Amino acid sequence: MLQLAFVNFRKDSYLVVEGKADSDRFFIIQQGHVRCHREKQIPGGTPEILGPGDFVGVIPCMSGHSQIETVIAASDVVTISVRREQYPELIARNTPVAMKIIRTFATHMRLLNERLTQLTLKNVVAESPEQMFSVGVYYEKIGKPNVAIFAYYQYLKACPYGTYAAKAKERFISLRPVTHAVYFEPTPDLLRVYPRDTMIFSECQRGAEMFIIQDGKVKITKVVNGNEVTLAVLKRGDMFGEMALLENKPRSASAIADEECRLMTVNRQNFDQMVATQAQLITRLTTMLADRLWSMYRQLANTQLGEPLHKLLDMLALQIEKAKIRLGPNIQYQTDLTLEDVANMCGIPQDQQTASLFQLQNDSHIKLVHDKILVLDCLELVKQAAFYRKQKH
Repeated sequence: MLQLAFVNFRKDSYLVVEGKADSDRFFIIQQGHVRCHREKQIPGGTPEILGPGDFVGVIPCMSGHSQIETVIAASDVVTISVRREQYPELIARNTPVAMKIIRTFATHMRLLNERLTQLTLKNVVAESPEQMFSVGVYYEKIGKPNVAIFAYYQYLKACPYGTYAAKAKERFISLRPVTHAVYFEPTPDLLRVYPRDTMIFSECQRGAEMFIIQDGKVKITKVVNGNEVTLAVLKRGDMFGEMALLENKPRSASAIADEECRLMTVNRQNFDQMVATQAQLITRLTTMLADRLWSMYRQLANTQLGEPLHKLLDMLALQIEKAKIRLGPNIQYQTDLTLEDVANMCGIPQDQQTASLFQLQNDSHIKLVHDKILVLDCLELVKQAAFYRKQKH
């Protein structure tokens, strides 16, 4: 039987503390207000005030990572404490709670995507379908025609009389005979197979499906002013595309098959049924979103580093933290990332990557194994990256 505890906090007391590990519970505020802040506030951000019905500590709790912020009671506060293992039963009994958490996560993820792009690439992209033409141009330029043709098609579909319609049509006709892009339009297929380097969806494209990776890897990217930033590399068991489904807004980023992928599709009707009947699957979705949000907060901290080499090493440390590698002397970690993958995650422009990646390749913390990065001492790298993040830039 589900038994939740009420926990009271006096004004100016701490609910959670940034950096504290092993968080096994979160709080639902019933009465009062709290103030949230971070040691290194995101530029342009302000401390957040939360009140009744809001959640505290749910991202670290559900992701199993350390606290991302310090939360202090701005008044006397009454909360409900929810342990991680109680979450499936909670949402089975109270579907609206699950949906509020998931929708809140989706909203935060969209905002963080925009902020991450702005800080990494020093620019933002308006949510306009015209952007899809720029996406097509970028990927054709770097020699990925199977990605480019999909973006051109979606641009023509959204803007048949747009500014670049004639050029997009000409490029689509030229590329069609020599490409093998798939699923230009949604199908009722529950399972879809995407060859490597084909686009699943484009940023700014309308869509109402999310995907669960059965096999393969998917890269989530954005393109700004001719540069690409990699937001995430997802693997078997991961879900993506949920923001468009939950918010009914254009895609905030592109999804590209990083290797051949087999994906299960979930539309709005299927999703509503999942929420109502499959508490374990919704728990998994919540955990995945929490983990992704935690990683994005960490990636935002990476944008504050000044030296490209520091950015690259810190990004590798983030991969270790995401994988929850046990830290100890001489523990190694073989990543699935190339040097270029890490540079794109940091938003280092193409014309600056050669010098930065030469430094990284010759750094004592790593070596390459079949072009993929092997971290030689996880503990040492994580400690070094933490030192970089504490420095003033």
